[in-house]
Amino acid sequence: MKKIGLLGLIIYAIAANGYADDGIYTLKVGQYEVYILVESERDGNTGILVGADEAVLKRYIPAEGFKHTANAVLIKTPKQNILIDTGTGAGGIIVDKVKKLGIQPENVDAVLITHLHGDHFGSLQKDGAAVFSKAKVYLSAKELEHFTKTQVNQGAVAALAPYGSRVTTFEPGELGKKLKEIVPGISPIAAYGHTPGHTLYLIENGKDKLLIIGDLLHIALVQFPVPEISATYDMDQKAAAAVRRQVLDYAAKNKIPVAGMHIVYPGTGSVSVEGSGFKFTPSK
Repeated sequence: MKKIGLLGLIIYAIAANGYADDGIYTLKVGQYEVYILVESERDGNTGILVGADEAVLKRYIPAEGFKHTANAVLIKTPKQNILIDTGTGAGGIIVDKVKKLGIQPENVDAVLITHLHGDHFGSLQKDGAAVFSKAKVYLSAKELEHFTKTQVNQGAVAALAPYGSRVTTFEPGELGKKLKEIVPGISPIAAYGHTPGHTLYLIENGKDKLLIIGDLLHIALVQFPVPEISATYDMDQKAAAAVRRQVLDYAAKNKIPVAGMHIVYPGTGSVSVEGSGFKFTPSK
């Protein structure tokens, strides 16, 4: 559970090809302790990119390949334990890492869901019972409506069912506008495109901020420098590309670090404008 001490592209190369220690990266946002939890890491596949030609792939993808990851985020505040997404649930890895950090599942107060794809809600239930037995589950009203009524995802229905009335919906705020917290220090922001209700979460404490970008992008090596390239997983690829550029531009101009569910270890870093796109510098 240590931070990388190398700089620049060296950091990126190491982060892109394997994570250190236990796959838990620790950072602070004011008084809040934030942990990026790696659930899995495997070889990446550029076949999920839409419109990435050979020149783009040759420029940004190393000859030796790259890694794809699935992450969740745990936040310890002085009063609450909050989980953002829960991974696929495979092997109980995310739950085990939460326990390793000294928190039993019943002591998780809130679970914030970025969207209802299976690699983000999988640890919510096990054998029909709520894993986080006392937690409220928060997600956007639009996301819940789409995946439980319009285009039903039975896995999502089953995952949410044990929480009953503790499933709480909200309307995400607009990027750059006045936001409304759903739990102390955390505000949701609409980033529709990947899914109809895909939501980012802005963590703020004191003067510090961290923007959890969920599935704003899937292959950082390409989609930071060329945000117009979407993934096959994006339900509305044009909208996903537009919001990707908007969010990255906002993070860069306001110097807000980001963390993503598919950014390889450490899973978090800073964004800066570079040419017609953006540069991502992993945290140390």
